Amino acid sequence: MIRLLRLNGPLMLPMLALVMALAFYARPAYAVNPDEMLSDPALEARAREISEELRCLVCQNQSIDDSDADLAHDLRVLVRERLLAGDTNQQAINYIVARYGDYVLLNPPLKPDTYILWASPFILVGLAGLAVFGFYRRKKREGRTTPANLTDQERKRLNEILNPSGD
Repeated sequence: MIRLLRLNGPLMLPMLALVMALAFYARPAYAVNPDEMLSDPALEARAREISEELRCLVCQNQSIDDSDADLAHDLRVLVRERLLAGDTNQQAINYIVARYGDYVLLNPPLKPDTYILWASPFILVGLAGLAVFGFYRRKKREGRTTPANLTDQERKRLNEILNPSGD
């Protein structure tokens, strides 16, 4: 058993490649319940495609296809109902966006209503840069104003305070 754990030689590289490939291609399990799925495979594939573009409003960083939240379940069912009603993919997405706003899209469009969504990462990086700049500038300024060396009298008084027994 211990010999299997020591992968030296020709088996090491293929095993490492296999582990990395499995880790790279591993995807989270879908949260779609069997009772939600459509019997028509083409419609179900379209529903999955749409679901991957919509954000779970509870989880906020997952698609509704990956989320177990009740609202994500409701949105998945709503998408499937729209497809059964004959909507195209874009019509189904537009219907959801009309009800929940652009925030429901994982990749919201660039328009005046969403400028803050697109600009916020740059604003945050800029503020962080200013904070770091200010921190180092203050440190540099404090470094220049270090107190002068102690006089003999101050050093004697400090030793008295730190060593009251006179050691």
